[in-house]
Amino acid sequence: MKAEQLKGHLDALLLAALESGPRHGYAVMEALRESTGGQVDLPTGTIYPALHRLEAAGLIAGSWSVVGGRRRRCYVLTEAGRKALSGRRADWRDFAAIISAALEGPPWPSTA
Repeated sequence: MKAEQLKGHLDALLLAALESGPRHGYAVMEALRESTGGQVDLPTGTIYPALHRLEAAGLIAGSWSVVGGRRRRCYVLTEAGRKALSGRRADWRDFAAIISAALEGPPWPSTA
């Protein structure tokens, strides 16, 4: 799936990837890839700017660590991020129900 297809949903996906605990950027990418059966495999040029945006918004917090002699940034969901994720999940359910009704419902106008 391409980044353009995820517009408006990427932030929620990233928040969900951090819900189970702290992860560094590459681990966030792996979590997305694994949780979607490989359907969402986005480049670092898409993921890292979004993580920085979420951090600036206070939805995630980042800290530096050194692992194997390499510095990496580890991200964790904040309380505001948990609330935002909950709201985005509710919004997604509503959106999906509306689109499903339009695409899978009877033709309009009803012929009955």
